Amino acid sequence: MATVRFERRIAAPVNTVWSVFCDPASIVQWFPGVTGVTVDGSQRVITLRSGIQMPEEILTVDPLIHRFQYRVTSALYRMHLGTIDAIELGPVDTLCIYSTTAEPHVMALVIGGGTYGALKEIERLALELVDQGV
Repeated sequence: MATVRFERRIAAPVNTVWSVFCDPASIVQWFPGVTGVTVDGSQRVITLRSGIQMPEEILTVDPLIHRFQYRVTSALYRMHLGTIDAIELGPVDTLCIYSTTAEPHVMALVIGGGTYGALKEIERLALELVDQGV
């Protein structure tokens, strides 16, 4: 197994950052290369720019600890766990952490590049909400 983790400090309240990624269907707004999504209960299927569909299982959506977890259930993976945490450091200071653990190892690196870009988009969207007074 391999794990890739990226962190980003965001000048926004934790609930604002959380609101960007807490809805399983919102992934099309902040994960690079995801062009479509369907959600049915705890099952999510994302469509990539290439047209490939990736089935996922939503494991955790916890507004108390601001954690979202999912696993890719595609046969490309023997194991996968994605976790996004938003941790309050101050009233308008949030640490957002996105980690991916996967087997085979190379798949953690493949998704890891996307998670880095996703954190940048989460920050951009959270700061837009702050600017709008949300």
